Amino acid sequence: MRTRKSSKLFARAQNILPGGVDSPVRAFKAVGGTPLFIAEASGARLTDVDGNHYIDYVMSWGPLIHGHAPKGLVRALAAAARRGTSYGAPTALEVEMGERVRKLMPSLERVRFVSSGTEAAMSAVRVARAATGRERIIKFEGCYHGHGDPFLVQAGSGALTLGVPTSPGVPAGAVRDTLLASYNDLGSVRKVCEEHRGTIAAVIVEPIAGNMGLVPPADGFLAGLRKLCDTHGLLLIFDEVISGFRASAGGAQAIVGVKPDLTCLGKIIGGGLPVGAYGGRAEIMELVAPAGPVYQAGTLSGNPLAMTAGLWSLERLKPRLYRDLAALGERLAAGLARAAREAGVPLQVNAFGSVLTPFFTDRPVRNYQSALTADTAAYGRFFQAMLARGVYPPPSQFEGWFLSAAHTKKDVDRTIAAAREALREVASAPVPAPLDHRQR
Repeated sequence: MRTRKSSKLFARAQNILPGGVDSPVRAFKAVGGTPLFIAEASGARLTDVDGNHYIDYVMSWGPLIHGHAPKGLVRALAAAARRGTSYGAPTALEVEMGERVRKLMPSLERVRFVSSGTEAAMSAVRVARAATGRERIIKFEGCYHGHGDPFLVQAGSGALTLGVPTSPGVPAGAVRDTLLASYNDLGSVRKVCEEHRGTIAAVIVEPIAGNMGLVPPADGFLAGLRKLCDTHGLLLIFDEVISGFRASAGGAQAIVGVKPDLTCLGKIIGGGLPVGAYGGRAEIMELVAPAGPVYQAGTLSGNPLAMTAGLWSLERLKPRLYRDLAALGERLAAGLARAAREAGVPLQVNAFGSVLTPFFTDRPVRNYQSALTADTAAYGRFFQAMLARGVYPPPSQFEGWFLSAAHTKKDVDRTIAAAREALREVASAPVPAPLDHRQR
């Protein structure tokens, strides 16, 4: 595998971009080696600047459910760009897009478009605090809601302690009102609610966790959260930035039958362009300016390119797409698990529809603490071995693998064959010390 051009670009990039990248996980610190600089992509394939080709399972971290650069989307974007890329004024596209989102996710009676999932989560929490008159929020260890100050916390001596900043530059006061609980553990949530009764505005959760690797919700967990929120007067916020329109056309909430008060969206609703959204019950969202006093604004919010791409993408979310993707996901997950058994490598493969994560551990992964039992050094070696065989997995143990409509059975079978060889390498050679993991 040639990497000369990527290496030269990375050397240049480090003189102008912090760490040589514009988002941390791209630097490959979690898997070792030099990051690959991508030249182009089409369908399920990436091509780097050195001319190497890969089957892509990052898919821009999930939004490309239809694959890279589908011809219809490219044509639609070209036509939209000719009419102007941004107006800073309302368009019919925003109205149509909002109506489409509400039709697919009826819990979003009102929706506000923003420019990222981070912005959506920050705004949803602000609205929840205004609606309840309370300041504290509950988040879960291992659930990522963007890089806003209130979300950059880790547990202290236990899962129920007050938040401690995990990044320099985050004031202690910014996370003072962030409480932590354990994903898939209703008891931990109940205890926090009781200890801080009357002071908590909301619970924010990834209904299908995707940022400690893929961790599906346990039976009854999300319904239990809904009941606890109702009992204690909290708002329930679903962060569906990853699961929204990826798990199903109605998101995770449609699958589990639990209605949140507010929902955060991103990624797919822009067809891969920078976009996000938050929405929910009308009486809550009417607090948002200019309808109400909660301020939030954005020059590029609802811009015509993102709305065009989102409409194109959402119009093509058909039941057959999800059936086909689930079949491919099941085929890939089973193949990876089988290859690991043959190689004698401990591996747990969590899968949900078109998303999966192979964890290098012999323990079931149901929450953040069990995810941390994964051998990150083994994953790093596996990652490099897969790259050498033309497969591009996420450059971190703690991320999801994403399939798209552009992936085929042949792609999946080739990936399984590559994994069989890569896992034999992992089994036969010592691995280095564990590498760092940073959020993307």
